[in-house]
Amino acid sequence: MLVQRMCMLGFLLIVGIFEIDAVYGYNRPPPRQNLFIPNADHSDLPQQVHISQVGENKMRISWITDSPTSPKVSYGPSPSANALSATGTTSSYRYLIYKSGQIHDVVIGPLNPNTVYYYRLGDPPSSETYSFKTPPSQPPIKFAVVGDLGQTDWTTSTLQHVAKSNYDMLILPGDLSYADFIQPLWDSFGRLVEPLASQRPWMVTQGNHEVEKIPIVHSEPFTAYNARWRMPFEESGSDSNLYYSFDVAGVHVIMLGSYAKFHPSSPQYNWLKSDLQKVNRGKTPWVLALIHAPWYNSNTAHQGEPESLEMKASMEDLLFKARVDVVFAGHVHAYERFTRVYKDKANNCGPVHITIGDGGNREGLANKYIDPKPAISMFREASFGHGTFEVFNASHARWTWHQNDNDEAVVSDSIWLTSFFSNPSCKQ
Repeated sequence: MLVQRMCMLGFLLIVGIFEIDAVYGYNRPPPRQNLFIPNADHSDLPQQVHISQVGENKMRISWITDSPTSPKVSYGPSPSANALSATGTTSSYRYLIYKSGQIHDVVIGPLNPNTVYYYRLGDPPSSETYSFKTPPSQPPIKFAVVGDLGQTDWTTSTLQHVAKSNYDMLILPGDLSYADFIQPLWDSFGRLVEPLASQRPWMVTQGNHEVEKIPIVHSEPFTAYNARWRMPFEESGSDSNLYYSFDVAGVHVIMLGSYAKFHPSSPQYNWLKSDLQKVNRGKTPWVLALIHAPWYNSNTAHQGEPESLEMKASMEDLLFKARVDVVFAGHVHAYERFTRVYKDKANNCGPVHITIGDGGNREGLANKYIDPKPAISMFREASFGHGTFEVFNASHARWTWHQNDNDEAVVSDSIWLTSFFSNPSCKQ
């Protein structure tokens, strides 16, 4: 604990020098205190357990131990969790004076859809038995959608509400831990989300708070993010953990990197173009995309940033021509839903853009909006909360935004959507 406190004090000095939002001239309200979840268990026991989908029928189990142990998972459909086993890899990283624990990644499967599996970690196996449920292979499927999560009391409320939503998979458009250079906060975040992230797949992309690049002293960006939250990028032909795609239950999900190069000559642009060309709408009639910095935004926060304007100029045509159904974003700490839109105008064949950067981070809410409200903005509110995207079949889905209201998640915005696959007027 003493080492963790020393790390935190040292990194706080760095944060004071390299304040992430200062360059954009946006004055946030005073920050709220981060929670810090200590490791109360023995160092040999697994912690920070989370799972992510790999391909269509496998899962990656990730966890950390303070001491070296075998990267092995024992698993099966019964609570004994000993029918099958798989081994994986172990890694660690350094960030200035901080050294991570042993980060274990094991891919298990093939797995049956919509099935509960039990698993134990290490060799010999840990005493604790975990469980997760695989997503369905076909609709219906429910996604929990939450951005800019952080680790505060607000975050705790959001996670409690998400846990009650009976979701199949969580998708997160960037800004996870808000560690902001203070590496022990990555450990704290992993412990905070473990009760949920160990039971359902969490699929994430990066935001500005994952960059953690410091000129001269630590020039490599995304060190902690790439080490701790490994996503299935190779399976989709990507060469970077910062952008990838996957299929689940009739939905093609594209996770883009707002802080990776995105111009037309960039690897990400070329990968996205190729990925969209491969989409089979007969197999995945719904296509979703996640970014961090929103392309459409009527909040006064984060106006004019290149990650929004230049990425939109580069990639909006690709998403429009491919008839992407919905684009989720974070970054702005508020909720906003736009109509179907393309090139700043309502367009029945453009994606619905939704900003969901209201998960509960320490920086608080972005309370100021541009007035009057643009005609393309359908609903906006500066409150913490989360969303659910329920795909019922090839043609119909329902989006719902749940506002945090003390102990309850109150439905404050909800719409039905029809897929472009079932809309003949928007056929490519």
